[in-house]
Amino acid sequence: MNVAGMAKAHRFPGPHDELAPTRLSLLEQLRNLDDHAAWQEFFDTYWKLIYCAAIKSGLSDSEAEEVVQETIIGVARKMETFHYDPAACSFKGWLMHVTRRRIIDHWRRRRGDLTPLETGTATSELGHQIQDPAAVQAFEGLWDEEWEKNLVDAAMERVKRKVNPEHYQIFYLNSVKGMPARDIGKLLGVSTAKVYVVQHRMARLVKSEVKLLERNP
Repeated sequence: MNVAGMAKAHRFPGPHDELAPTRLSLLEQLRNLDDHAAWQEFFDTYWKLIYCAAIKSGLSDSEAEEVVQETIIGVARKMETFHYDPAACSFKGWLMHVTRRRIIDHWRRRRGDLTPLETGTATSELGHQIQDPAAVQAFEGLWDEEWEKNLVDAAMERVKRKVNPEHYQIFYLNSVKGMPARDIGKLLGVSTAKVYVVQHRMARLVKSEVKLLERNP
């Protein structure tokens, strides 16, 4: 499979597109570069997480898209020897590390340094930037925030696949769009009481899915 081609050809969804859930078993499937379905699922799941981290790090839209492409390609190159060991390093932490290096690469290009940053290489200024505890902590905080959003999006997508479309629409309009229950009832032709009941049930389902994803990200 040409992972680079897939990344470059991918249409980046809009800001309200939702993410598909990821299974730990997916990591094993990614060892096969010809597994188109696994790589597409991985890309669809993590592109927004990587993109938002790049944008919030000060990169432009086009630079952030390039970071997504380069990070996915970098993951593909490392999967053959990658061993998932939660005791040593979580996948979340590993992906954060790879993404941050690609973001730093783009800041270096702005300064005229076109050499990609690899493990073990650094200039004095950039080496300080990579190791600086404050900078690392700030990026970890940003990454944690985006990761949590990713979990919620994935949980909502799971619930959406299981429930009545009208029930999901009620939940989406109320929880995401902030529309009052009375207005939702008028729009969909249902009672305000039903909106409250559905909203409560849907919120519980989403919370349950988030907990499942936290245990099996």
